[in-house]
Amino acid sequence: MPLVVPGINSSLGDKSEWVNKLMGKKISDSTRDETTFAKTDLPKSHRIVKSGDMLTTDHDPNRLTVHTGDDGTVQNVTYG
Repeated sequence: MPLVVPGINSSLGDKSEWVNKLMGKKISDSTRDETTFAKTDLPKSHRIVKSGDMLTTDHDPNRLTVHTGDDGTVQNVTYG
């Protein structure tokens, strides 16, 4: 199995870039402001999962996964 290193093997860039953009913000359909990030600005290959959601086990190193809390605030950002 090949080694996958976000930012090197991924076409999405460095994970820290997305962490800086998203952490602590809420995801909205189209609103953009200091506390909200628009879904339309996320990469084409992404998924938003809430705490406790079931996830598929397929691994896609080019998919951004945005983990949110029950209130919709971004708590973590990963690739896969």
